Amino acid sequence: MPGGPAAVDARRNRAGSERRTRRVFPHAGLWAVTVLGSFAAPPPAEARQSQWRCPDPASLVGGLEGEIAHVRYLADDLLEGRAVATRGERCAGDYVAARFHALGLRPAGDADGFFQAWTVRTGSALGEDNEFAVSGDSPSESARGDDTPAGFALGDDWIPYGFSASTRAGAPMILVPALTGAQAGDAAHAELAGRVLVVEGTAPHPHAAPVDAHRAASSAAAMGAAALIVLLGPSDPLPSLDAERRAGLAIPVIAVRGDAAGRVRTAAGAGATATVATAVEPVRREARNVAALLPGADPRGGQTLVIGAHYDHLGFGGAGSLSPDAVGEVHNGADDNASGTAVLIEAARRLAEGPPLAQDVLFIAFTGEERGLWGSAHYVESPLRPLEGTVAMLNLDMVGRVTDARLTVFGTGTAEEWTDILARANDEVPAPLDLRFNSDGFGASDHSSFWARGIPVLHFFSNTHPEYHRVEDDWELVNAEGMARVTELVTAVAREVVPAAGLAALTPVERVGSPHGVGTGRSVVRRGFRVRVGTIPDYSRESGGMAITGVRDGSPAAKAGLKGGDIVVKFGPHDVEDVYGYMYALGEFEPGDEVEVVVLRDGKRLVFEVVLEGRGG
Repeated sequence: MPGGPAAVDARRNRAGSERRTRRVFPHAGLWAVTVLGSFAAPPPAEARQSQWRCPDPASLVGGLEGEIAHVRYLADDLLEGRAVATRGERCAGDYVAARFHALGLRPAGDADGFFQAWTVRTGSALGEDNEFAVSGDSPSESARGDDTPAGFALGDDWIPYGFSASTRAGAPMILVPALTGAQAGDAAHAELAGRVLVVEGTAPHPHAAPVDAHRAASSAAAMGAAALIVLLGPSDPLPSLDAERRAGLAIPVIAVRGDAAGRVRTAAGAGATATVATAVEPVRREARNVAALLPGADPRGGQTLVIGAHYDHLGFGGAGSLSPDAVGEVHNGADDNASGTAVLIEAARRLAEGPPLAQDVLFIAFTGEERGLWGSAHYVESPLRPLEGTVAMLNLDMVGRVTDARLTVFGTGTAEEWTDILARANDEVPAPLDLRFNSDGFGASDHSSFWARGIPVLHFFSNTHPEYHRVEDDWELVNAEGMARVTELVTAVAREVVPAAGLAALTPVERVGSPHGVGTGRSVVRRGFRVRVGTIPDYSRESGGMAITGVRDGSPAAKAGLKGGDIVVKFGPHDVEDVYGYMYALGEFEPGDEVEVVVLRDGKRLVFEVVLEGRGG
């Protein structure tokens, strides 16, 4: 960490002042210059042709060098938090590509470039056919004192949610006190089928949570409701569609606020009929992994070591942010994960400048990790190098806060040789680290996508901290000396895995539960859930069921016979359209419950009986 506490506080105060200024005029000043300036070597052609205008690295980095220089650039407010498929992420990707180009690495992306591009859903937008009307002898009409029907203004009084179906429904309204998954299929609520359900969206008292509109809508759809109307208070904003990435549900879902909500409430109490037509379209934009190759010298070839780090972060907050009152403020993600990206670049430098390696090394900066491992999931589905020849994946995620020389390494149980390799590599660096091993190859980062395919992995991690996923995760707080030591360690590990001559030799540890003998990913079990299944979801799948990347050894899923590659389409009485529906269903059960789970496997519909366990089981 550069400087003492007083210096850090002063820098953070200045940074906060600058952030506030730039938030008002986010595209002023340094945005007027192009991505590379005098700091970098000539850019790849795709970066030169980009229409995106980015800050000049030299104007931000100044005299800084090495890992801290990269963090300083990537974590500046002007990159706007590097959310996937945004301008800031684009600038960050161009920066990484320029660094790889300057090192003389070979472009390893699509069409002989540095980028592996695909489209992702980044939000939703209104279509052309959106209508909401209340008809019949409703008090909302008679209260006007004339025969003119009460109108509702789109965008002022009401709006569809971004996960609404694009369809039309007309049916009598009914007020319901609450909607939870426990009501799905409940005979006591059969009268809700075919009706337009109206629920209160505001919290009933200050200590209660407001309604989860998506969960309520999922339950309403499961009960066969025609549509769902969520009533908001006069000071509540209408929901924004911009960042809504969830798949569309089966019914129209709208929010109504203020006086209009009061009119709907009264009309629903009188049993009036509502016509709800919603048209919501997904917004898709280009996302890019950045890939570069250091070719091996052995003419036999055929092997690749992957070293990766994600370079995206949370943008202006929202989903994933732990600063609940800071929506709209830049989340710079200096440690998560500008730090890992910085070490990736410097490890590439050391390996490129050192003695030649026999086999190839692929350096890849992933995007979309914060949205559910999108970049690494896309890579293993469309690999740039054959997966069968990929000997290992080294992942760098949050390595900027090394304290007391401690560094945790996950995945040491995924290959028999890992602990010996790490010990030898650590002995080779000038200032050895205090390594803490964790054998588990599961984890909420990009290595998981590779472990799902049977590829040995290591994840280097310097631990969480109070600024994790908060607006305060700024560049001044990273430990530059610690990152340099991580770079030395990763470089030494790479040279242990890929020798100077001959082929690499690692022995993967076989595990049950996936088509490749392993499991991976982020468990859908969240804090507050009472049960666990042991399934690991594929977050990159948007709809059509919840795809399983793998399952944990000895888990209820493994015991029942579920495997990686299965697609869960029903969990008990609940139809499952995506990972959200799966989580809602999971929350309705208790330890010891036996649940019928329906999956698609190789196009066939299979049924399994899963006995759920408590989270500690």
